[in-house]
Amino acid sequence: MLLKSKPPFPFNRIRVLTNEAMGEAAAKVKSIFLYPIKSCRGISVSEAYVSSTGLKWDRQWVVVNSKGRACTQRVEPKLCLVEAELRLPNDALNNSSQLVIRAPGMDELKVPLCRPPQNQRCDDVSVWEWSGSGLDEGDEASKWFTSYLGKPSRLVRFNQESESRPVDPNYAPGFKVMFSDGYPYLLLSQGSLNSLNEALKEPVPINRFRPNILVDGCEPFSEDLWKEIKIYNLTFHGVKLCARCKIPTINQENAVLGAEPTETLVKFRSGKVLLPDRKGKGKVYFGQNMVCADVDEENEKIIKVGDPVYVIEMLSSYDSTST
Repeated sequence: MLLKSKPPFPFNRIRVLTNEAMGEAAAKVKSIFLYPIKSCRGISVSEAYVSSTGLKWDRQWVVVNSKGRACTQRVEPKLCLVEAELRLPNDALNNSSQLVIRAPGMDELKVPLCRPPQNQRCDDVSVWEWSGSGLDEGDEASKWFTSYLGKPSRLVRFNQESESRPVDPNYAPGFKVMFSDGYPYLLLSQGSLNSLNEALKEPVPINRFRPNILVDGCEPFSEDLWKEIKIYNLTFHGVKLCARCKIPTINQENAVLGAEPTETLVKFRSGKVLLPDRKGKGKVYFGQNMVCADVDEENEKIIKVGDPVYVIEMLSSYDSTST
């Protein structure tokens, strides 16, 4: 655990009999998703390396405007149509490794995964409250995104050698991210998605919610109360229910904005319904933000589709959740 001198997860918890001790899993990993470029289309993978800032390659790049501000689907819905493919011959990082980027009406853009020495620092990159420097991926990438979005844009890589972006210390002190909105991991259950889709006239796919880890086999919304879990042998902590923005209302196949699923979620997943005595009654919650406490940067660890999920510790009620 990080920062042992200070309780890293500031909310009331209860100890439960662990599924692990019983030899029974509460769920299993159904899908794993990476989003190499912030707000662009995700990649479904069978396994992924776990790091302190999230899954390896997740949100390592961001498109920025002429002021260095991050572009997201909230302002540029067309980003949902941008596909990113990681080409790693023999699963090894070498000079032929590439990030291949595609979008409707555009030629392929290829970006080396091995950072070339001529990469220029891009100062004043900002994502929400954070600002720092990034590594500019060059004029070809800039022209590609400028043409696609119709406004001056650049593709920037997180500068891991010199930059650090901490998460909110009120929820998970000591943890960091790259270009994710706020936390290293987002976990959802298939049961929660099924429950939502039963209430919708037209079901929505999981890509509306952009999780990193989708689990199956548990009751709907049980992940809301998971405060400590193990996925295979890695420990994850739930730190905050995920308050949803407008992105779930954007159809990820055509970039068209609609009213659902948020209009339906408000009826049973708003702060007013879940936490009537708290602030933030107008927010809508779907999914659990998480951090991983078992990261060893010297020895990379992996999670895989099919891995068992054991609940080690959980909250007693929504009154104890953090939002």
